[in-house]
Amino acid sequence: MKKWKVLTVITFLVVVAIIHFVVPAVLENSMNITTPHEKYAISEKARKLHQEIVVADLHTDSLLWKRDLTQWSNRGHVDVPRLQAGNVALQLFTAVTKSPAGQNYESNDGESDNITALAIAQLWPMRTWDSLAERALYQAEKLSRLADDVPEYISFVTNSTELTEVLNKRSAGKKITAAIYGIEGAHALEGELSNLDRLFTAGLRVVGLTHFFDNLLAGSLHGTSGAGLTDFGKRVVLRAMEKDMIIDVAHLSPRAVSEVLAMIDKPVVLSHGGMKGVCDTSRNLEDELMKSIVAKGGLIGIGFWDGAACDTSPIGVVKSIRYAIDMLGVDHVALGSDYDGSTEVQFDISELAVLTHTMIEQGFSEEEIRKVMGGNTIRFFLANLPK
Repeated sequence: MKKWKVLTVITFLVVVAIIHFVVPAVLENSMNITTPHEKYAISEKARKLHQEIVVADLHTDSLLWKRDLTQWSNRGHVDVPRLQAGNVALQLFTAVTKSPAGQNYESNDGESDNITALAIAQLWPMRTWDSLAERALYQAEKLSRLADDVPEYISFVTNSTELTEVLNKRSAGKKITAAIYGIEGAHALEGELSNLDRLFTAGLRVVGLTHFFDNLLAGSLHGTSGAGLTDFGKRVVLRAMEKDMIIDVAHLSPRAVSEVLAMIDKPVVLSHGGMKGVCDTSRNLEDELMKSIVAKGGLIGIGFWDGAACDTSPIGVVKSIRYAIDMLGVDHVALGSDYDGSTEVQFDISELAVLTHTMIEQGFSEEEIRKVMGGNTIRFFLANLPK
């Protein structure tokens, strides 16, 4: 009997070890992919300019995965050493709390959830296993711990003064990145406005209202209803405005985007997406709606994956950027990679200089490059974060 018990315990420990150490790595390697490629040739002019400018990216889901972000990893797209290699001054980290099993851009319901299994497999705290709010709070804690572990490289920024301090440090030669926290889908509030207050206290500053399915706030671009904002969704938007939070309209239904724009004066961000005139997929909003977003001072993050850009090569991404500038104006276009968001890209965050190089090759002006690569994003957050 004792031998049987020992074998049972050993078997259990082996299974736990496999789930904890093997499964997350295998899963991420299959979902966050950088297409194998030769090292990109970067001109000396591009290399010099890229090191001089401020670089910013509006979307990464790196907090979702079990990976030491203080170390350069051979999987995924973003970690601290790669942020430094890409000369990134500001990175928006978003929390994913629920994702449907049939995740696609056409139609999803909210009946299933992939993140529950991922949270258990990665041995997240048990409080996160059945609570979306706790998953969002836990990912905020992960970002806070990252900033505590490497304060010389990461600063968890919650207001414009803190962002200014990071920029001043960078001007003095320090390689530090401002990290801003957002949520991808306010279903994380679990229908309770008080959870927005809890998350604000935890550092939340950018509120994405929906993700891949309709929720208690609004219809999703990929849901089943095409609905606009619910009464609860309107209450969340208004409370977010009271707290000087920023609304992210990525993944939101066209009707809901229009309703958000009609009810608030503060600019919104579309953190990651693409231009339908270049890449006609159901992931991208119509050009006219994009014009409405920027007409109220909004910022558009151009994505690097196929659903946003169609052509994911550096030239393809720059083509989307050129189209966006010509249609929306250079002051409203930014980078919105969707790194570590179950995407396949052709360059990770350490390789962002390839965009600077490609824009120079494609005849962009230095002013255009400076604004798109990060200047617009820095300006937007300095103006719209809490003071």
